[in-house]
This record gives sequence, structure tokens and C-alpha cells, in this order.
Amino acid sequence: MPVFRSVARAKAAGQFDLIAGFVYTQITYLFAQTGLIGFLAGTARTHAEVTAFLELSPEASERILKAAGALKLSESPQEGLWILGETGAALSANEGAMAMIRHHALLYRDLADPLALMAQPGGNGSELSAFWTYASRGAGIEEGAAPYSELMRATQPMVWQQIIGQYPFDKHRRMLDIGGGSGAFAEAVGTATPDLELGIFDLPDVVPLAQERMAGTALAGRVSIHPGSFRTDPLPAGFDLITLIRIVHDHDDEPAQALLHACQQALPAGGRLLIVEPMAGTRGAEGMGEAYFGMYLWAMASGRPRTMAENMRMAEKAGFSAIKELKTPLPMIARALVATK
Repeated sequence: MPVFRSVARAKAAGQFDLIAGFVYTQITYLFAQTGLIGFLAGTARTHAEVTAFLELSPEASERILKAAGALKLSESPQEGLWILGETGAALSANEGAMAMIRHHALLYRDLADPLALMAQPGGNGSELSAFWTYASRGAGIEEGAAPYSELMRATQPMVWQQIIGQYPFDKHRRMLDIGGGSGAFAEAVGTATPDLELGIFDLPDVVPLAQERMAGTALAGRVSIHPGSFRTDPLPAGFDLITLIRIVHDHDDEPAQALLHACQQALPAGGRLLIVEPMAGTRGAEGMGEAYFGMYLWAMASGRPRTMAENMRMAEKAGFSAIKELKTPLPMIARALVATK
């Protein structure tokens, strides 16, 4: 019957996507890693031009272009010409997505043997755990500060854009962003909230990037920089709002709970904690929560995906009250909760 046929076809397509998904991601990675996605942006290219750009045989470049065309990364408006397809054009304009695609080379290598990866306690020894030394060891990341902070600079806006305009930052006097990196979030909030004083707390190897970012800007006099690790150092006091933007799920339960407790201790009575990050159990994004972040954080050797309810229980255990969820435009990218001391 037609109604059952359509359901069967949809189920079959979903099954095949599970089987072929790795191939699709590798085609996407090739587009990003070679720069082909930028080469095709805005300009139609001939097959010969693409072949020369990739430094491959005509047959290989044609195979790549057609494979990408099937994924709407590229398309051929006429015989012999190629441009970006609908999906490719959207990706090329998304700096955060492009940064994650390139960064995923580490995750792909770690997942080459997923059983071997899972046999290691918390993914120790993986390439991702070496990259994210700041999380797995709680120590300075030295020469790793620049690539780590660049990745965060490119990808964090996808997360914090979900809270800008949704939370009344102007109700506060001073905001401390823990794990603030190069200060992109603090800069965005400070620009939108001109009377708010700002603080950034991050590892000693990272905070110079925030100092460099703020130097000579209109925000320089409103931003205080605080080097330290929440694992070993007390959090700065005197702030009535503390923000954790994609921080909690990067840490295992014990350090994450300790961080929330430290936030509660550092805040004055009536102060607030704002948590913004992807969360497990989000309707329509179940795979992103437990599957993607579950495996990614295991390979990173630190953290786990948590539901909104789990994060709320942790905030309550830390001594917060009046804990509630804030609606965000794209919950699959990030959800938010606010808790009051």
C-alpha cells in the first residue's frame, strides 16, 4: 500500500545513512581540508580548473565533484561547470561549522577503531585528549593554547548566539565568564550591554589572548582578566553573574559539580549562574547529544553529555535555587539554564 511504501522507503534511507554516514563526512572533510569549498564559492569553475586546483587526475576530480553533488555540496549548472551547491554554500558561510569539520580529523582517527577507543579509560591516549589537554589534565596548555583558542573562537559563537537577546544581561552589574578564552563572548555581551563590567577567567596560557583582543578597544577599561584554574584556584568574587558557555559538559561529574559549587560560593546572595551548552535528550537532536557528544567527549577523555534535568539537579546540589530553563532559538545547538543563589 502507498502509505506503507513511503514509510518503508524512509526507514531504508535512514538505515543507509547509518551505513554510509562516514563516507559522507569524509567527502565533506575533503571539501574543507583542500579548500575546494572556498575555490567554488561565488565563481563557476570548469572541470579542468578543479582538476588543477586539487592536483589530481581528471577522473578523480570528477568522482569527487559528482560525489559532492549528490550531497548538495556542489552542483553543475551546465555541462563542464561547477559551483557550490545549497549545502556547500551554507557551510562555507558558517565559520564555526568549517572549523569543526577541519578539527574532526582528530576524531575520525580516534574512531578508526571505536572498540579500541572505548577500551581506554575515558579515551586516554587519543588524539583528541592530547589536543584538549586543558580539560583532561587541568593544566596549562602551553603551545596548544593558540589552536585550542582559535577553535573556540570560531565555534563558540554558534553556542552563545543562542543566549544573546534571550537573557537580560543589563539586570546585572558585573559578569564573570569562566573559560572565557579569547573573550569573544564577553566582547559580544559587553557591546550589547554598555553599562556591564566584565571579567574573564581562564588558564594562564589562554588569558593573554583575551588581553590582546581587548587591548585598545572601547571595552578595555571594562574588562578584568583573571588567570587561573577552577580546579586549584578560587574564583574571583564581586560578580553578580557567572556564565559557563559550553564548559560543564567538558568535565566529568566530580570536577563539574565542584565548579558549580565554586560558582555558588563566589556569587553574592541573589547572584545568578547562567549555563549555555548542547544538552542530551533534546527533542530532534537526540543523536547529537548521546551519539556525537557521547563519543566526542569520551575521545576527549573528559566530560559527558547531560540532560537539562541532570544539569538542574547538579545546580541544586551546588546550593542554587530558582533553577529554570531559558528558551533558545535553536535548542539543538545549545540550551540554557539560569540558577539563583
